[in-house]
Amino acid sequence: MLANRGGPRVSVATFFSNSHDPAKGKSKVYGPIKEILSEENPAIYRSTSIGEIMAHHFAKGLDGNDALKPFRL
Repeated sequence: MLANRGGPRVSVATFFSNSHDPAKGKSKVYGPIKEILSEENPAIYRSTSIGEIMAHHFAKGLDGNDALKPFRL
C-alpha cells in the first residue's frame, strides 16, 4: 500500500540488526522497498549499511543539523 500522495512524505530511519553477529548486521545494505518505487514515487535516500549510518552519526555528534542529509539522492 502506498502512502497518501496528497500529504507530506515522511521517512523514518530505524536501526536494527538481523544477525547475532554485529559485524554482519553492520555490513548488510538496506534501501528503499523496490516494489513501491516508480517514476512518480522515486527513492529519496540511497541504499546504505547500518555501519555507515552509525559511523556518520557518531562522527557528526548532536549538532542540531539533519543527520540524514548525506544519504539523500
